[in-house]
Amino acid sequence: MLTWIVGGVVTLLLLLFALAGGLGGFLIMLGLVAFLTGLYVVLTKRRSWARLPASRPIAAGVVAASLVLFGVGAGVATPVHPTPAAAEVGTSQSAATPSTSNSPTAPATPAATTAADDDLDPQTVTAPPEGSSVVAQNTSVTTGTAIAVLGTLAVKGRAPKTGYQRTAQFGEAWLDVDRNGCDTRNDILARDLTGVSLSGPCKVLTGVLADRYTGTTIDFLRGNTTSTLVQIDHVVALSDAWQTGAQQLTQAQRVTLANDPLNLWATDGATNQQKSDGDAATWLPPAKGFRCEYAARQISVKATYGLWVTPAEHDALAGILGACPDEPAVSSGFTPLAAASAVPAPAPAAPAPAVSVPAAPEPEPVAPEPVAPQPAPPADVSYRNCDAVRAAGAAPLHRGEPGYSSKLDRDGDGIACEG
Repeated sequence: MLTWIVGGVVTLLLLLFALAGGLGGFLIMLGLVAFLTGLYVVLTKRRSWARLPASRPIAAGVVAASLVLFGVGAGVATPVHPTPAAAEVGTSQSAATPSTSNSPTAPATPAATTAADDDLDPQTVTAPPEGSSVVAQNTSVTTGTAIAVLGTLAVKGRAPKTGYQRTAQFGEAWLDVDRNGCDTRNDILARDLTGVSLSGPCKVLTGVLADRYTGTTIDFLRGNTTSTLVQIDHVVALSDAWQTGAQQLTQAQRVTLANDPLNLWATDGATNQQKSDGDAATWLPPAKGFRCEYAARQISVKATYGLWVTPAEHDALAGILGACPDEPAVSSGFTPLAAASAVPAPAPAAPAPAVSVPAAPEPEPVAPEPVAPQPAPPADVSYRNCDAVRAAGAAPLHRGEPGYSSKLDRDGDGIACEG
């Protein structure tokens, strides 16, 4: 009877250790039972509860086997923790007040992205090109008033748009320039939306946008026909940047500009399309209460990346900030890679906090040139990619128009090569 009781207790312990510690726990417990049983027979020369013969040689073999079980069980139960490779990061600027939760802690997975310029949902994450080492603490700190920074920007005419191609000049959308494993679009959605739900560590599935541009609330739902209801706007449009100094930046600096959270806001898709590549002289957010902050952000981006303003743009920005002269400028948490800066203008008459902006070579003045209208494409025209569409002056293409193809319309919304 005692043999059955002891056997039952031992069996129960083995099951408990198997459930709690898996195979490793089971083998360790089995080794302990075998060790005690063999030791009992060696010391007493009596038959054990497990009916082990009263033979010291056999019992010694059981003890030796128990030690093997111990070793195997310990090896199975002990996890191996590989040392992760250090993530490649660049040099960051100091920032006093963090504004988002993104951090460069995980390396990106190199892969091709499927996103277009401002509004599509990429399914994969693309690492930035070699040489575009940037750090995204994604922070903004006050560096003075926006009206004071506006006074430091060069004022000149708009350069021709000749040679502008979104992907060729500013990189694919969207990259993972901060190397946190998430592409820029999902970083901005996670920053600007509330009540966010995710798939995995990055992909934003749902959320609510309190849209600054329109003053409305938009429910975001990821999907082929719903994702574009919320788009990511470049505060300083990339083609506008190209015509106001970005032609003199390096490729790496332009990639940084295109993905810098300082230059990005989530907004209503239709409003983003309406803005297109307009500057402050041709387009302003419908929500008038937001215009001071919007103007300050445009000025901050242009100062950070050494871009200039046109006379009409300067007057429009100054007019907006006249009603809010204390509106602060902000600086980027990215390091703009020895980025250029506008040539400083004489200091304004009124005292203002000094604003430090990176230095850059003064671009040669380029007189604006009219762009000849592109002829309408023939009915049987086809394009290899969106760069070809833009080069032909046919972007965006709508379903039913010559040259439209579903392969160019990656989100399936009926509009190809938008942005």
